[in-house]
Amino acid sequence: MHRISRSCGQQAFFEGHVHALTTLGGVPAGQVRYDNLTPAVKKVVFRSRSREENPRWTNFHEYYGFTPFYCEPGLRGAHEKGGVEGQVGYFRRNYLTPVPQADSLDELNARLAEFEAKEDERRIGARMQTIAQDFAREVGHLLPLPDDPFATGITLTPRVDRYGMITVKMCRYSVPVRFIDRKVTVTRTCDDLTVYDSRREIARHRRLTGRGAEYFVLDHYLEALLTKPGALERSEALHQARAEGTFTAVHEAFWAAAEKALGDGS
Repeated sequence: MHRISRSCGQQAFFEGHVHALTTLGGVPAGQVRYDNLTPAVKKVVFRSRSREENPRWTNFHEYYGFTPFYCEPGLRGAHEKGGVEGQVGYFRRNYLTPVPQADSLDELNARLAEFEAKEDERRIGARMQTIAQDFAREVGHLLPLPDDPFATGITLTPRVDRYGMITVKMCRYSVPVRFIDRKVTVTRTCDDLTVYDSRREIARHRRLTGRGAEYFVLDHYLEALLTKPGALERSEALHQARAEGTFTAVHEAFWAAAEKALGDGS
């Protein structure tokens, strides 16, 4: 399984697992080998195989019913995961060189799925059977998936500031201005951020990854701009909507009405 994510944090780590297990149709029984990556391991216990795990990672692998086996750090453990390192290099050389071009992350991951389908027909070395045929013999050993996937998103409760923005992990997102000075509930996944007032969804954004990045939705500010039409021309939300091509005929009508109101002095 191969997956490209918008970020490299723990949520991407979890969501990559959920995607892989769902695609495989089950959970590998017994142990699964891992490097000592930060989303899983908080501390390597000196000169032992014991690890102090991240609590959410412990919850995750216990939920799916498999046991992580952690390789030795550094060069001592290089031989313990050679197959993984080799597969990464093979896939990069054959399918990611030159770097594929795509209009969205979904399109890029769909192309990776096509590459994986091609790999199913490949024979490794001098083996008589293809990768797909070998997997068909082993699939019966997979453990069944839980009824529901693990909830990979994290929940936060920021307060909406006076500009109709919330701050989540050093990035700022707009919400409708009528929620100014209220606490909202945010569910953040690897790719998306959803904002709720109680149980009602009030905003949805693609997740930003650059520190200090901001994202505005023009519709969130129209209610306030009705009372301050002169502010529309200098609105960052307006400039962003025009740059992204999301400035619609409805917005154009609003803009014309605002200009008329400003011209009339009303």
